[in-house]
Amino acid sequence: MAYPYQVTNLEQYHSDYKKSIEDPEAFWGNVAENFVWRKKWDRVLDWNFTEPKIEWFRGGKLNITENCIDRHLETMADKPAIIWEPNNPEERVRVVTYARLHKRVCQFAQVLKNNGVKKGDRVCIYMGMVPELAYAVLGCARIGAIHSVIFGGFSAQSIADRLEDAQAAFIVTCDGAFRGNKDIPLKSIIDDALIGNKVVQKVIVFTRTRTPVSMLKGRDVWWEDEMEFAETQVEKDGVVSFPAEETDAEDALFILYTSGSTGKPKGVVHTTGGYMVWTNYTFVNTFQYQPGDVHFCTADIGWITGHSYIVYGPLSAGGTSLMFEGIPTWPDAGRFWDIVDKHKVNILYTAPTAIRSLMGFGTAPLQGKDLSSLKILGTVGEPINEEAWHWYNENVGKKKCPIVDTWWQTETGGVLISNLAGITDAKPGWATLPMPGVQPLLVDEHGKEVTQKDENGFYKGNLCIKAPWPGILRTTYGDHERCRTNYFATYENLYFTGDGAIKDENGFYRITGRVDDVLNVSGHRIGTAEVENAINMHAGVIESAVVGYPHDIKGQGIYAYVIFDKKHTDDDLTKKDILQTVTRIIGPIAKPDKIQFVKGLPKTRSGKIMRRILRKIAEGETQNLGDTSTLLDPDVVDEIKEGKI
Repeated sequence: MAYPYQVTNLEQYHSDYKKSIEDPEAFWGNVAENFVWRKKWDRVLDWNFTEPKIEWFRGGKLNITENCIDRHLETMADKPAIIWEPNNPEERVRVVTYARLHKRVCQFAQVLKNNGVKKGDRVCIYMGMVPELAYAVLGCARIGAIHSVIFGGFSAQSIADRLEDAQAAFIVTCDGAFRGNKDIPLKSIIDDALIGNKVVQKVIVFTRTRTPVSMLKGRDVWWEDEMEFAETQVEKDGVVSFPAEETDAEDALFILYTSGSTGKPKGVVHTTGGYMVWTNYTFVNTFQYQPGDVHFCTADIGWITGHSYIVYGPLSAGGTSLMFEGIPTWPDAGRFWDIVDKHKVNILYTAPTAIRSLMGFGTAPLQGKDLSSLKILGTVGEPINEEAWHWYNENVGKKKCPIVDTWWQTETGGVLISNLAGITDAKPGWATLPMPGVQPLLVDEHGKEVTQKDENGFYKGNLCIKAPWPGILRTTYGDHERCRTNYFATYENLYFTGDGAIKDENGFYRITGRVDDVLNVSGHRIGTAEVENAINMHAGVIESAVVGYPHDIKGQGIYAYVIFDKKHTDDDLTKKDILQTVTRIIGPIAKPDKIQFVKGLPKTRSGKIMRRILRKIAEGETQNLGDTSTLLDPDVVDEIKEGKI
């Protein structure tokens, strides 16, 4: 068997789960033995959730790129590591073998070194979905630099905030990116983000779209020139080498920014040893990966899904990872199915949002596409509704492919709750059982375990985890107290996920959604405070309140209630101005789907906005709004109900 720690039957799942809870050090120590370590760890696990302080494989020394690349070279140098499908289907596909990946990562590590990047430096990566993005990520890891990838849809202001927080001195970007029928001017956005920045020393620019760009002497350099020079440094007589920096298991690998319930994004920090073991273990087991399988994760590497299940999970397992530059509906809604047919994809891992969007086109785009190579389907991002699950199962999987409904977060590093494909049972709309090592707990608002079933026969509460797993976040960059208050202070000695869940009599979990002021829009977390701050930046806005509401495609849409300072003669134009403001400050991903102008917001006498009421109105519930007697002005509620969009 290729992976000694792969669960192969239901009995083994229960046995491994039991071992992982009763003796986590022995269980994860055995799994970790299957990786390359420069020095073995002194202790597998040391932790408390009070500070919090969490260490996995303490004292262990390694480099994650030796586990993702070098160790595979002897047996599969010519095997595809990455298959790149470009945005334009007419453009040439690129197949990157493990040998080629090794060469490119060594070259780019040398480029970073040549440009002054050292171990521990933060490198911001803002690129389109091209193989060079993977080279940049792994090049950073090879020299021990900390990468912080920013999704290509974020605005200059969002990038500036992240650069400042991480104190990143280096940036890797592209001239532009292709996404469907759009060209995104990435370098221009970076230039705007750098106005007033005194920290950034170098910007490395890869040519993708041939968009004219401004290149500042002394700061901006071309990727191609740098790589050409580096090639002469790392390759001698046909042998490629660039010694990988030794890192500690607990050294930071990357920072990934995610929305919180306050306006400022927080930089989630993942470290090297535990994250590597967790992404590999969850990849191999959730998807029941077999050597030679083509794994197609449709996410962007700018999100955690791309980090874990396009780059680190598949490559550390010696897998073949398919990377797609475009979108599922361009040039038509059959693009995913063309890719599956063309590359004989075995595992398809995508978002419920994408599935619901493609459902709208019916089954015509699937006609004539050979999907027989598919063995396993997966979903990620937000809970999948039953209708979409059945459509995916019947039309894409032909009722022959297990569907893994994975629940996890940026902070968890990899899958926490999911059925294992074909091993444990699936249940439409349910994430089902925890991975070995994960101990979920449902608690009430006082932190007491929920022991009584509700009227439907389910246990219902806030989802917490009792003990650490190897992929858990270690801190939020530069602000450990924020990490503690966000995740570990709500309930004593528990990691609080921010999600609500229900559990059935089989121990299966179903995620019911966020219970804090964070929205899950198309699988991406967006803080309500962040959106409100952006709306309030518009010159005419006095105050705003943002809530989520059910959206047919996105799962959750953004509904904004806005108080404007003067009578606007053109509501539509004003709304467009507000949307433009949000796009400029955060990015198009955070644009409200609905904006309702109101004269006032429902507030308590202490000035707190009653979002519960606004949420119910946005959801279409206008009768049972609960007690409104504590409101400063209860009449406001009637006005808002009348004006609902």
